[in-house]
This record gives sequence, structure tokens and C-alpha cells, in this order.
Amino acid sequence: MSDNKTKHPSPENSQENKPWGGRFTESTDAFVEEFTASVSFDQRMYAQDIAGSQAHARMLAKIGVLTKDECDSIVQALDAIKQEIQGGEFNWRVDLEDVHMNIESRLVAMIGEPGKKLHTGRSRNDQVATDIRLYVREQIAFIDAELVRMQSAILDLADKHVDTLMPGFTHLQVAQVITVGHHMMAWFEMLSRDRARLADCKIRVNVMPLGSAALAGTPFPLDREYVAQQLGFDAVSNNSLDAVSDRDFAIEFCSCASLLLMHLSRMSEELVLWASQQFEFVELPDRFCTGSSIMPQKKNPDVPELVRGKSGRVFGNLISLLTLMKSQVLAYNKDNQEDKEPLFDTIDTVLGSVRVYADMLPHIIFNEDNLAQAVNKGYATATDLADYLVAKGVAFRDAHEIVGRAVRLAIDENKELPQLSLQQFQSFCSVISEDVYNVLQTRGSAESKQVIGGTSPAQVRKQIDAARSKLNV
Repeated sequence: MSDNKTKHPSPENSQENKPWGGRFTESTDAFVEEFTASVSFDQRMYAQDIAGSQAHARMLAKIGVLTKDECDSIVQALDAIKQEIQGGEFNWRVDLEDVHMNIESRLVAMIGEPGKKLHTGRSRNDQVATDIRLYVREQIAFIDAELVRMQSAILDLADKHVDTLMPGFTHLQVAQVITVGHHMMAWFEMLSRDRARLADCKIRVNVMPLGSAALAGTPFPLDREYVAQQLGFDAVSNNSLDAVSDRDFAIEFCSCASLLLMHLSRMSEELVLWASQQFEFVELPDRFCTGSSIMPQKKNPDVPELVRGKSGRVFGNLISLLTLMKSQVLAYNKDNQEDKEPLFDTIDTVLGSVRVYADMLPHIIFNEDNLAQAVNKGYATATDLADYLVAKGVAFRDAHEIVGRAVRLAIDENKELPQLSLQQFQSFCSVISEDVYNVLQTRGSAESKQVIGGTSPAQVRKQIDAARSKLNV
């Protein structure tokens, strides 16, 4: 987005300066002008607006509405305007309301009459809908590139710790033995679904409304397919009323973004826990943490905490857009101006969150000694003991009861399961023999989970290899 500041209207600005001012007899109230303007935030779509206008101009020349010279003049002037905006030299005016009128007004000032012809066969309604779709399509590509970076970092961590044991939790209680590599691949799978959702969302984003005009289409023989091809759209919209008025594609994007931030928030919660003194599973790099203004010993995991917090912001934007659209009659209503700020904020928040994670993950250090100690607490191999009994012919529900009583004895004696004697085990079930101690080893527990998708290092390596091939990293 340009850093150019929006200029307030000067006293000499009148209704005559507005492209739609012919029907009005008095100037817009100064506060209303400020209140209804969107240029302060929609100016970030200047590149999309210019691209759409250039494609529209070429099409108008193709069907004979513009001469070749007029088309060339418009296209060249729009290139010059783009350079002005990028160079910080463009004068954004509130009295011209939005990005569309600001650019069109500057175009007319530069080349005169040909600039006035550009709006033939279109409306700001289909123009803004087109701009937003182009913008969202571009941002999906940016987000996806950052997600690939993040997934690549996750794969590196999984590869490095494919054999590193850790406790797996349910209800935040030690449940079974897993590996760090397996846990990292769970994160990878979450993001894979997020990327798939965004790719699917892009299919519905990439439909062109331009040519729908205000709501009813236009009598001019527009070549919409020609414009769509120039702008990289996969299709043109089928109904002009729907095309200019619905924002379900933006809502769908924010829904995908909400699920993505929900996943990042879960990852953040784990990192916050793991970095605490109570866990000490990971060490976060100093440059992604902050200290306390009063407590000199503190190292606060601000990045994951802030990403966790930003999830609520994105969820709120989704609700805002759903509420915005829920009562609108067809076709366009001014309410839709309120679609952009939640959408833009969601895009910025998602991009920032994924980028900071992609930057941080390669530098996270897992404390393997503490993980090894933790995995030997909490009776993480109790289920393995039950499976052992089943393999010996004991019904699972009976095995579950037997192991539960063995765990109770271990708790009473302040021991872990491998510390119980064979005689104690046999007091619960006579089929237990000396080989039970092999089952109770944490390493053996992890390696035994050979099922597809399981935590055994061999299976995790297969997952990593398949993922690298898919990511091409």
C-alpha cells in the first residue's frame, strides 16, 4: 500500500467536481464527505484498479468505442499514474471518494476527453468487485508462498527430530509416547489443509464481474471474455445482479483465514507451554522474544502469544462480513463499502502471522534431555501394556482393567510402570512374563506404531519424504 496521505477537500471543491454531480443542487456535507469516503483504505487496490481499467480500455478499442490512439493514450497515462502513486507523488482526495474516482479524475486531467470515455460500459459497482477479486487472488498467492516457507521449516524440524521421543497428550495429560517428528508432521498436515482450502477458495475468487455494469449489464457489445483473459480470470460472472452485490468470496476467504489462524493459535499455545519453566521442552530464539520492564529474569514468548491473540481479530472480521451481508437486498448497497477494512485487516494479519512463524521455526531448539525425562513420566506406555495383554489372548476390556490396577499400584508406590516387579505384574495377570519390560520401554513403544500415519520413526520418515516431494523442497 502506498504511504501517500489522503488529502482533505479544499474549500473550492464543489459538487461539479464529482463525476456523478449533475443530478445534485448542493454540495455534500463536509462531514458526510469524510464519513462516506473509502479512499483512505481502498487506495491499496490502485494496481488492480489500473490493470482493470487498461484491460477495459483495450476491449473498448477492440469493439470500436475507442480509437487505437485513444486507447494507447489511456493505457500510457494509467502507467504514468501508477508510477506517481508508487513514487508518493499522487494527490489522493477525499472529495473524490474512492480509488476509482481518484484515478479517473487524474486520468481526465492528464489526457482530457479520451479519459472521459473510459467508463463506458462499466460502473463502480462492477469495477470495485473486480478490483477486490484481483487483490484477494494476489494475496492468496502471497499467503500460500509464506505457508510453503513455514511448512518447509516444519519439515526440517521433523527431519531433525524424527527419533526424538516426547510425551503425547490428551486433556493435557500424558497419554502415549510419540516423537517430535510426528508432532511436527501434525502441524504440517494442518497447514496442508489450509493451503488446500485457500486454493479452492481461489477458484470462486477468480471469476470476473467486470461487464456487469451497475446491476443490469450494458447495451454495449462488451467482449467480457477478452477482458477476463487479459486479467487472468478463469471465467466471467453469469449474473450481473449477483456479480456486483455479493461478497461471499471475501467471506469465504476470511473463513479460510480463520481456520488457518485457529491452527496457528493452537501451535502458539503449545509453544507457550513448551517454553515455560514447567515444561522446558523448547528454547525460542531471543530475537523472537521480549523481556520484562520490571522482572529482569523474564523471557516472554511474545510472538506465539501475539499470533494466538490475533486469531480472535480474524474471527471477528469473519463475523463482521457475515453480518454485513446478511440483510442486503439485491443489488449493490453502500453497506458493501464496509467489506474492505475487515478483509484487508485479515489479509495483513494472516500474512504477518505466517511470515513470522516461517522466520521463527528454523531457530527453535528442542531440549531433548527434558523431553526424554518427560516421556518417562505419566505412565505413557500403559496402553502398550494393554496391547501386550491383548496379544497374549486377554480381551481388551479385561486388559484395560488389569493395566488400570497396575497403574494404581505404581502410583501408590511412587514408581513408573517399568519399576514394578514381574511378581507384581503377575499378581494382576498370570500371562505376563519377562518380555513385558521390552514393551514398557518408551523407544519400543514409539517404534511399534508402524501403521500408516503412526509415530514410528520409519513411518514419519515416509511422511517427510512424501511431503518434501509434494512441496518440491
